[in-house]
Amino acid sequence: MSQNPPNLRPDLAPKATFSEAPRPGQPTIGMVSLGCPKALVDSERILTRLRAEGYAISPDYKGADAVIVNTCGFLDSAKAESLEAIGEALQENGRVIVTGCLGAEPEYITGAHPKVLAVTGPHQYEAVLDAVHGAVPPAPDPFIDLLPATGVSLTPRHYSYLKISEGCNHKCKFCIIPDMRGRLVSRPAHAVLREAEKLVEAGVRELLVISQDTSAYGLDRKHDLSPWKGGEVRAHITDLAREMGKLGAWVRLHYVYPYPHVRDLIPLMADPANGLLPYLDIPFQHAHPDVLRRMARPAAAARTLDEIAAWRAICPDLTLRSTFIVGYPGETEAEFQTLLDWLDEAQLDRVGCFQYENVAGARSNDLPDHVPAEVKQDRWDRFMEKAQAISEARLAAKVGRTLQVIVDEVDAEGATCRTMADAPEIDGNLFIDSGFDTLKPGDLVRVQVDEAGEYDLWGHLLD
Repeated sequence: MSQNPPNLRPDLAPKATFSEAPRPGQPTIGMVSLGCPKALVDSERILTRLRAEGYAISPDYKGADAVIVNTCGFLDSAKAESLEAIGEALQENGRVIVTGCLGAEPEYITGAHPKVLAVTGPHQYEAVLDAVHGAVPPAPDPFIDLLPATGVSLTPRHYSYLKISEGCNHKCKFCIIPDMRGRLVSRPAHAVLREAEKLVEAGVRELLVISQDTSAYGLDRKHDLSPWKGGEVRAHITDLAREMGKLGAWVRLHYVYPYPHVRDLIPLMADPANGLLPYLDIPFQHAHPDVLRRMARPAAAARTLDEIAAWRAICPDLTLRSTFIVGYPGETEAEFQTLLDWLDEAQLDRVGCFQYENVAGARSNDLPDHVPAEVKQDRWDRFMEKAQAISEARLAAKVGRTLQVIVDEVDAEGATCRTMADAPEIDGNLFIDSGFDTLKPGDLVRVQVDEAGEYDLWGHLLD
């Protein structure tokens, strides 16, 4: 059993999993999916289309007729990782198609790797398919190549990411995602709910709702109505969460900005019968109003503390996860200390942190007073030390409690599980090391917590 490391980059999706073997003679495509869960969903959509055309999916380079590399362009370090992955795919396979966020800069890719077969940008699914057709013509067998109704999934079968919108209307100075992925475009409510329903019918026990800005869902559609179950449902995150909560699976919300209407979600989270987990993933980024203004983000950290207190008054078991940036241009020691003090007050359960990096095209690059690398590292160390202490104390308070958990993995050593407070990969785990023989991934069971660490829990089965 492995424990979640505290310095895991908080934007990364779980590693893609592949389980299907190709039939003899079937054209086969490999996939390397980098970056965030939103990119993983894009990879699933591409592979679903390819699978429907008769292609098999290879888990490695050598078994593939060509390889798709779905890239990340969020940070310069992520761009470097993407270029490295492209180079590795070229070396191991030789026939490589590039897509994803970094594909918005084709010259950047071809300048480093001129031998790639094609470069397409984010969510350009048709262009990716055209590139695959050119490299490896399809050869479907209509009697064998049957695609499951839920499509191709790159996550364990008991949980699935569900993307509800694409793009973002925010203009944060450190971020180029709106330039790469465009403005907010929300899916119709009935389309999201139909996909969620199919996933649950196929055995998914946890839906992880993702987008660039989940709480803005439906704004571009003016919160229009869709027919659903003999009635109508608004394209609004509150209505969407309420309806998804009726499907019988856990529903976890990611990337929620703290707009005023978020408080309407909290009563739903407070009632276990609704299925909406008491969990909010909110990217606060910083706490000092001057830093937030330089980021071009809402500077309301003090009011946010009041809002957090109000949420917890309604839903005491609410888990709050967030990400922050330290070493942003112009950040003073006093501003950083404000962030540490804010953390003390907010007592967030789960916290991730980036050291600021320049990203080509971001407006923050031109800001004055960039922070030296050694200062950024020092602040990151101090931030994580503070966050770890808070996490350890909040987990210690759960010792002796009875919690429902979902089983992710079972091996000879024990069962790796997650509580309602833990999202896959980015949060902690609960480990069961005795009496786990009958458990299997996807089981929902009750445990009593026996021990707590800095990020993880240990317990024993009650069921």
